[in-house]
Amino acid sequence: MTVFALPGAMKASRKPSRGLRVADQIQRDLGELIPREVRDPRVGLVTLTGVEVTPDYAHAKVFFTVIGSQPEVAARGLNAAAGHLHNLLFKRLSIHTIPRLHFVHDTSVERGFAIDRLIATALGDKGEDSERATTVDKPEHPKE
Repeated sequence: MTVFALPGAMKASRKPSRGLRVADQIQRDLGELIPREVRDPRVGLVTLTGVEVTPDYAHAKVFFTVIGSQPEVAARGLNAAAGHLHNLLFKRLSIHTIPRLHFVHDTSVERGFAIDRLIATALGDKGEDSERATTVDKPEHPKE
């Protein structure tokens, strides 16, 4: 009987978990470093929402939201500081390759708010009917 194994099948189970761990650690470290080390006035109050690392660890997309600055302006400021942040990560992390950082504004929060507004307006027309239905459908319990 011949058993065939796919190339890299044994390693495949380890790579995603390691990549996720590296991405999470980069997110935690950048969360500490950006407020302390980035002095660029273009960067407002930044919240990191996620990090995606390429399989070869050469590049990392860092997703962020910002308050107090325009997202495009903040992205330019963060990308200008990416080299400095890369050097600081190199001193903190003990991995062979520190990925190059690419900051990208995360629009998922705004999309979520837009969907909430759509739902609210859709329910606003029917909200009165559903509110009446819930109060009418409640059975009254006789007092003993």
